[in-house]
Amino acid sequence: MSDTMIAPSGRAGAAETLNQTCDCSVTDLSRLQERIDRITQTGQSIVETHPNLFSNVPVFLEPHHFAQMQAVVRAVERVVKNESFRKAVLADVPAIASADASQAGVFLGYDFHIGVHGPRLIEINTNAGGAFLNVAARDHQIACCNAADEYLARLPGSKQLESSILAMFLREWQLAGRTSPLRCIAIVDDAPATQYLLPDFLLARQLFESNGIRAHIADTSELKRVDDKIVVNGEPVDLIYNRSTDFYLQSAGTNVLRDAFERNLAVVTPHPKAHALYANKHNLAVLSDARMLAGLGIDAEVTDLLVRTIPPTHKVDEGDETWWTDRKAWFFKPENGYGSRGAYRGDKMTRRVFSEVVRGGYIAQELAPPSERIRTTDGTAIALKVDIRCYAYEGEIQLMAARLYQGQTTNFRTAGGGFAPVYIVQTT
Repeated sequence: MSDTMIAPSGRAGAAETLNQTCDCSVTDLSRLQERIDRITQTGQSIVETHPNLFSNVPVFLEPHHFAQMQAVVRAVERVVKNESFRKAVLADVPAIASADASQAGVFLGYDFHIGVHGPRLIEINTNAGGAFLNVAARDHQIACCNAADEYLARLPGSKQLESSILAMFLREWQLAGRTSPLRCIAIVDDAPATQYLLPDFLLARQLFESNGIRAHIADTSELKRVDDKIVVNGEPVDLIYNRSTDFYLQSAGTNVLRDAFERNLAVVTPHPKAHALYANKHNLAVLSDARMLAGLGIDAEVTDLLVRTIPPTHKVDEGDETWWTDRKAWFFKPENGYGSRGAYRGDKMTRRVFSEVVRGGYIAQELAPPSERIRTTDGTAIALKVDIRCYAYEGEIQLMAARLYQGQTTNFRTAGGGFAPVYIVQTT
């Protein structure tokens, strides 16, 4: 059982009480699955291929916790616009990240754990997946009790969320200096047909095409350069929605995507520069260090907020064996990792794994344990860990979703886990 979350009054918060005791089901999974199957038309039901993609229980959040999360997103945006910060973080990444790019980058993902001292920002991602899936889920979420009723009634429906997503892509198009209509988008990844979040891509394609924009789902290697145009399936592409985790486009299969970005042959979003500025995990060492932030000229208010919210983070120097002694207090992540791959809790780490970590290329982040969502099924209480993802654009949170799981890191293998709605509890 997690530590009880404490509200500013010193009492347990209403949200945490509900997270520990509420057994309501709020997502109509059968109707949601029917909707996704109808749109994606893969020939297999998502129930068969992704049985643990969605949870049917809500996660409750205190209003002041949401306010802090939004403030942190805005604070990070302010730091990223600081020229000293940009110069510092771009100095240690591949040269492609220094290419001109005026577009902001779609679907930044800010991942928070809610602890005894409130939200802790554990990670920022530049190609955060799942947004289209969570938009599809919105119309199939219901108010499970009075605590959620008023909040849910004010939430935008899926059509409104889809409009805001479309507006985001159109803004990327305009920020890149384009004035002609956006006609064709390529959604690219490495072997997208084999990706677990393929339904997310299919929902994205349906959204674009229903709004008059042609859309293709393609492997990065399927992009072709014809003269000064990027072509996929014989059709010129205006914008590339980049879901590849080759963040700096260094593999042979990304040659054309790299040309598209460096030569401005198509608008690429998110792009290598956005990853370097936001999602390079080494940046967390800067954002969590008051002295470093002050040295970059970041004001005291922003610095205080970030240092309170981001767990202390440090680079693991190659060969530094001293980490072994204190490992239980830290979480180790590869600097250029993604999707929890190669990440380890120190107290679960073997000597063999530790020897790999101290070869270099890792950061250590002070443990910020997640809260728990307790669900009782057939008289048995099941504790699911909670990670809250905020999808953000230009400093504003567009959409929130919780990920419920068991184990060291988020996954979609836990029965009863998966994406879950987040309800902000309105207290009087």
